[in-house]
This record gives sequence, C-alpha cells and structure tokens, in this order.
Amino acid sequence: QVQLVESGGGLVQPGGSLRLSCATSEFTFSRSHMSWYRQTPGQERELVARITVTGAVTNVADSVKGRFTISRDNAKNTVYLQMNSLKPEDTAVYYCNAASRLNGYEYWGQGTQVTVSS
Repeated sequence: QVQLVESGGGLVQPGGSLRLSCATSEFTFSRSHMSWYRQTPGQERELVARITVTGAVTNVADSVKGRFTISRDNAKNTVYLQMNSLKPEDTAVYYCNAASRLNGYEYWGQGTQVTVSS
C-alpha cells in the first residue's frame, strides 16, 4: 500500500505563507513525477504545480505563478509546496499526487486543508 503523507496545512491570514510537505517511500518517490492539486467544494480538482522525476518544474497554474514554488528533496523523499502571498481564493484542500506513466500508476495523498482568512 503506497502512502503519501501530507502535512503543513492550516489557517493563515491573507498575505501570509505556508509550506506543505508530502513524504512517501524512496521506491515510489524516485520513480514519480510529483504534483500538488487543490480542490474546493463543488469544483474539479485543479493542478497547482508539477515537478518531474528529474526535477523540472512544469504545469504551474497561472493563478499561483510568482507566489507558489514546488520543490523536491530526493534525500528525504519529500515534495514541498511553498506558498507565499496567500489569498482567500487559495483556500482549498490540497492534495499530493505521485504518478508514473511509464510504470502505470497514480497515487493520492489524503489532502490537507489550507484556509486563508482574516
């Protein structure tokens, strides 16, 4: 059973920062493109950013460009999402995703709530 363990969500004021983390096994992490998605009630899940197995950042949502940064630490088998200048519209459940088309799998974390409110 593959597990993606997310942490770092919470309540923050507009303009504040949070860093989300998602850890998994070395076996999964070393073979996976890692992504962060987010979802609000009644809406489809939205891709926020992706970082490939080689460390290339792709598919950054226009709404977060210049504010959010995705990174991966291969030594810790962890992907991060640094979120700065947060806005109320960033409020959502954020999900970590590990995927490999080559190996034919896609896994999801349990989600972590981010609330931006004064």
